[in-house]
Amino acid sequence: MIRSRRALRTERTEGSAVALSLLACLAALAGCAPSVPALPLASAPDPARGEYLFNAADCVGCHTDKKHGGARLAGGGEIETPFGAYVSRNITPDPVFGIGAWSDADFLRALRWGVSPGGEHYFPAFPFPSFTGMTDRDILDIKAYLFTQMPQPVANRPHEVGFPFDMRASAVLWREIYFTPGPLLPDPGASEAWNRGRYLVTAVGHCGDCHTPRDAFGGSEPERRFAGARLAGPAHKLAPNISPDAENGLGNWSLDDIATVLKTGVTRSGDFVGAPMSDVVEGTAKLSDADRHAIAVYLKSVPPQPGKGG
Repeated sequence: MIRSRRALRTERTEGSAVALSLLACLAALAGCAPSVPALPLASAPDPARGEYLFNAADCVGCHTDKKHGGARLAGGGEIETPFGAYVSRNITPDPVFGIGAWSDADFLRALRWGVSPGGEHYFPAFPFPSFTGMTDRDILDIKAYLFTQMPQPVANRPHEVGFPFDMRASAVLWREIYFTPGPLLPDPGASEAWNRGRYLVTAVGHCGDCHTPRDAFGGSEPERRFAGARLAGPAHKLAPNISPDAENGLGNWSLDDIATVLKTGVTRSGDFVGAPMSDVVEGTAKLSDADRHAIAVYLKSVPPQPGKGG
């Protein structure tokens, strides 16, 4: 059936109206940042605990531009994605370019909700979808540690991504599909070691960000969790399968094997892990033996996933 020009114009007009309405909704959502009040704690935030968690999360690995000799935690590290490179920000206590002017509520909102003090939604290259699982106390302890560091007056570089992945509205839509706010609640039916391991792997260490495949829109595929993934970037490195699959994962690794690689970087076969895992090990080597054991307990408990993640 041949449609008239008037009908075609009407369809186009209606389609444009729908598109404009969608953009308006996204813009409205982008302007609606959750309010997080500063929460009273039983005691003052502890920078020493914060440093421990900071190491577990490998914050220095992303927020330092090692490639160009950048100052520690001054940002500039490039997080490669299929959409381009997102550039990490300055997290030193510099009051202009860093987080020196941030309140506790600002820092909580950034890690729990992925929203900046100015109300902008962070892109998920910043792993707030994992950090959201952390407790308020742990988040504020990390802030206390960061505020003991040397301020670096280094301006934040813009992201190197194209349209529409450079738009904050795209981040709003992404979070509506993929983001579930925390914190992560312990499982009362599981052991203390298992709960601690899950917390370190899922929330603090955000291991799934590298070791879980992603779909075309950059969302993790939960049904293939820890199955391994090909990392973006020119080298196309492989983050291996860390599920307990016997053929391709950690199924034949003992708890001690897993704990050892987290402490020394030496695998069960005697090889040394390469970057970026070698950067992660610099942090996990500073964890307690009990925490490395807990990580191993949890990883051995998840459903095995076939394949090498390539």
